[in-house]
Amino acid sequence: MRNERHPRPGFSRRRFGGLLVGGLATGVATRAIRPAAAASEDVRIADLDWVDAGRARPVPARLYWPSSETRAGAVPLIVFSHGLGQSRTGYAYLGRHWAANGYASLHVQHVGSDGSVWAGNPFAILDRVNVAADEREALARAADVSFALDRILGADSAFAPFIDRTRLVAAGHSYGANTTLILGGARVVRDGRMLDRRDRRFKAGIVISAPPFYGERDLHAVLGAVTLPTFHVTATADVIALPGRRSAVQDRLDVYAAVGTTRKALAVFEGGSHSIFTDRALTGGARLNPQVKQATAEGALAFLDLTFRDDSSPLAAWSETWRPILAVAPMAGPLADPSRPAFRRSRSRV
Repeated sequence: MRNERHPRPGFSRRRFGGLLVGGLATGVATRAIRPAAAASEDVRIADLDWVDAGRARPVPARLYWPSSETRAGAVPLIVFSHGLGQSRTGYAYLGRHWAANGYASLHVQHVGSDGSVWAGNPFAILDRVNVAADEREALARAADVSFALDRILGADSAFAPFIDRTRLVAAGHSYGANTTLILGGARVVRDGRMLDRRDRRFKAGIVISAPPFYGERDLHAVLGAVTLPTFHVTATADVIALPGRRSAVQDRLDVYAAVGTTRKALAVFEGGSHSIFTDRALTGGARLNPQVKQATAEGALAFLDLTFRDDSSPLAAWSETWRPILAVAPMAGPLADPSRPAFRRSRSRV
């Protein structure tokens, strides 16, 4: 497969640090943000308790399904992978928004790295985090998503006849963003053997706050084979601080730069935090938190309009609407043109 290379974003560590300091000093522009047009809230929710017998591993999932009023023909499907210590009930704001706008959203729970990480003896939490973040669990998470996709598309699924198999999207936050990239083609070599969990049924990826691939020094070697369109989302205060693991914002930019396709876009919110993309209501600030959530949910769909319909106008409108809280706004031009940069700096930060 041909790997498309793309120049590294124009952010050195110094420049990004300057952007962060400047943003904190000057504050966010005060131009009012226009609310999104209201969508139907008649969303169907179903909890699915699957078990992958081949791995003797439960794979619980929650499905957000569009109402008949918002469905127009076959329904595109987003399969969402949660972050470390989360569950299928998390990131409800994404599932509800996407389903209210015509996309089904299947939220998969990873039993080896879900809320059980935080349960039990607090003195053993570091051990549980290390097990949950182990390479074997990373691959098992990708297998969870592929298994869930098998089930929702299977012959005995009531939903399968209504799903558009040409518009399948992998998505995730934090650890789930890594899972998304693994499904998109990220790979590592171990003992002379290539570990590859790519699922070619996915045609696009939504990558929210991707951590680095810990222990891997050459990100281009890991991510160069990821060639599906990807929408990357982060924030200028998106720092990961877990027991035994810390990741600076620059890691999010490095992951974006290393993904081996020009068909990608980057959005960076001014301020925020790593957990602002979870269901936590106050992290990042009571005002910014709901704005970032709404913008993230909308931005993903705008990017998918560009990916699946070659329509750049929703992403252009999104960038303009959310410009006051964007440090970096995504380019709204054709995804397949390698001569064009994959993002532009927001005019509010120039």
